[in-house]
Amino acid sequence: MPEQDQTNSRRDFLKKSTAIAALSLASPVLAKAAEHDEKIAALFEQIPLKLEVNGVIHSLSVEPRVTLLDLLREQLHLMGTKKGCDHGQCGACTVHVDGKRINSCLSLAVMNEGKKITTIEGLANGDNLHPMQEAFIKHDGFQCGYCTPGQIMSAVCCVKEGHANSPDEIREYMSGNICRCGAYPNIVDAIMDVQKGGQSL
Repeated sequence: MPEQDQTNSRRDFLKKSTAIAALSLASPVLAKAAEHDEKIAALFEQIPLKLEVNGVIHSLSVEPRVTLLDLLREQLHLMGTKKGCDHGQCGACTVHVDGKRINSCLSLAVMNEGKKITTIEGLANGDNLHPMQEAFIKHDGFQCGYCTPGQIMSAVCCVKEGHANSPDEIREYMSGNICRCGAYPNIVDAIMDVQKGGQSL
């Protein structure tokens, strides 16, 4: 082997050996620093949050990025509110916030500080079903049932908002709630039944 090649080989070997030695010494230090940074970050990532869900006040700690939908399902274990598209396009996650319907997948939990939230679990009065729940059963307003909680929550507000005066109006104001099974005619019938009955919602 030419002398120049031997020199380069020795040089490369020494560089690599030095780098490996430095990494082996530094890695515990780097790991400890990373662990420290994670602990610091965790302290700042949790935000205190107080909200009322189905009449119960909850004091929680949440990350700023957590949606209301994920908080309801994962922290409060209220599984009735469904995660469908997770983009505000299907309505499966509809809940009431201060009496108004929203897509909970599009609302950050921290945006609801101090607000009153009602989910499908809080709609009935004990064992007595809400009139809209009864109407959905009576008119068979569901098939697979996945979209039904969101449909019912939206339907209640549809009537309260005064947008249930005709089948066409109901279809317009319920258009944010998708039913892949196609139970729309029965859903409209259920809402019309509640509207005509004049029940207090």
